[in-house]
Amino acid sequence: MNLHDWTRVEDSTFHDFHTGWVVHLKEALNDGRLPKGYYAQAEQHVGRKVADVLALHASDPDEKRQRTLTIQHRSGHRIIALVEIVSQANKASATSVAEFVGKIAGALRTGIHCAVLDVLPPGRHDPHGMHEAVMEAFGDEDDELPSDKPLTFASYVAQDEPTAYAYLQHLAVGDPVPGVPVFLTPDHYVELPLTATYAAAFRGMPEYWREVLERNP
Repeated sequence: MNLHDWTRVEDSTFHDFHTGWVVHLKEALNDGRLPKGYYAQAEQHVGRKVADVLALHASDPDEKRQRTLTIQHRSGHRIIALVEIVSQANKASATSVAEFVGKIAGALRTGIHCAVLDVLPPGRHDPHGMHEAVMEAFGDEDDELPSDKPLTFASYVAQDEPTAYAYLQHLAVGDPVPGVPVFLTPDHYVELPLTATYAAAFRGMPEYWREVLERNP
């Protein structure tokens, strides 16, 4: 399965796909892909437990509630990692970008590893992409985003220097969906089964929107 041009569809359609992708990822991880004692759970606004840890601001109740995938450990149900699929809502305003970046930076600073999947091109409020925005939050700058590879999958390790990402891949529409690591400790990770779960979420979309996304430019 190759990456689609998600700018072709409305926000509500991407939100529907986003929800499906998170659910399929959760199911795949819980089907024996995580080590014993770990489990994946889809939560809205990262759930109350994470909100307490990160001091996240509550969103407007009228806004679509985006699901975040958390990986937790059954010992105290500690949050070990977050998997975030960037949505149009995250890029809609400077405030939205700042809130998203604050969420990732806050997680890393409190010892929670993160994987960020950005299948949308940079916009007005994230001109160099969400990964660069995260780097800037730590006073760091990454290499310039390739103009022909505007989509980015990144995996971050929460350690003494969380600005040092562990994995980064620049992608373009039409590229195969790659696997991406999500770290459980600074030295151990599991690979997110993105290819199969992306395909499953895409198959679950209405036929009309699948045809729009597969139509030649």
